[in-house]
Amino acid sequence: MPPPDEPLEIRPGLVVPAWCLEERFTPSGGPGGQHANRSSTRVELRLDLTVCPTFSDAQRERLVARFGPELRVVADDERSQHRNRALARRRLAARLRNAMTAPRPRTSTRPTRGSQTRRLESKRRRSETKQARRRPSTTDE
Repeated sequence: MPPPDEPLEIRPGLVVPAWCLEERFTPSGGPGGQHANRSSTRVELRLDLTVCPTFSDAQRERLVARFGPELRVVADDERSQHRNRALARRRLAARLRNAMTAPRPRTSTRPTRGSQTRRLESKRRRSETKQARRRPSTTDE
C-alpha cells in the first residue's frame, strides 16, 4: 500500500499528484462490536477534476461530463483502514481508466436479406393467427 503522500498512477504515463487527492476517514456503518464502534476504517477518497493538472482539456471534459466536477470513491469492505485505503485508490484509478477510454463509434449496418424475409414471414404468420381468431363476418358465407 502506497503512503498517503504518494501519487496515484492511473496508467503508465498518467499520474495524479498526491495533493489532488483528499482522504477522509469515518467509522464504518452497520452492525459490529467494540472495534467497529471505535475505529474509523471507512475511507472516502475525493478527486477534484477541475483543478487536477494531470488531465488534458479533452480528458477533463469527458470526465466532468461523466462524473461531475468531483469524483468520490468510498471503501468500507475491510476492517483495516490500511486495506480500505488501498481499495479506494484502486477503485478510483479503475474508474478514471474506464471513463477515459473513448467509446467506439457505431457503424451502421443494414439487415440481411434473410433476416428481412424471416421478419416478414413471422409478421404474416402472426397476422393469419389473429385473423383465424376473429368472428366470421356475414359476407364470408
